[in-house]
Amino acid sequence: MSRRSNPVVRRRGDGTFELVLDQPNRDALYSLLGELEDLLELAPDDPSLQRLHPPAYVEDPDRDVAYQILAGDELRTRRRETIDAVRASLLRTELTEDELWSWLQALNALRLVVGTRLDISDDDHRHPRLDPDDPDAPLWEVYDFTTQVQYFVITALTS
Repeated sequence: MSRRSNPVVRRRGDGTFELVLDQPNRDALYSLLGELEDLLELAPDDPSLQRLHPPAYVEDPDRDVAYQILAGDELRTRRRETIDAVRASLLRTELTEDELWSWLQALNALRLVVGTRLDISDDDHRHPRLDPDDPDAPLWEVYDFTTQVQYFVITALTS
């Protein structure tokens, strides 16, 4: 993706946005979001989801378990609804500002899961040059792709 013009989404004069992301990248994002949705549904205890469900009460495990029971299902339901909305919007060319905010939430969730799998910390600004045969190379490609899409969505929203 080029940084010169926005290859993802462009603001229109009427306040809507035109989705200009090419079809292969739409398909990739659609698939990645489907994988995230499956992970949320089929493996809610997967360690790579830990940043999506951080403890609310670090110092009080009993209170945190109660919170996770009360709020966890609602948070997971909202996340799935957001993913479904973004996947549906990938099939159209016109988006609203609210839909783009959903994109940011979904992209952030993807990046958190991939970042957890890559063991990226908050202070970690490295980006290794990986051999294509490195087992982490596909995850780095996903991380880079979702970071770029997120950048262009933010650029469109703030333009």
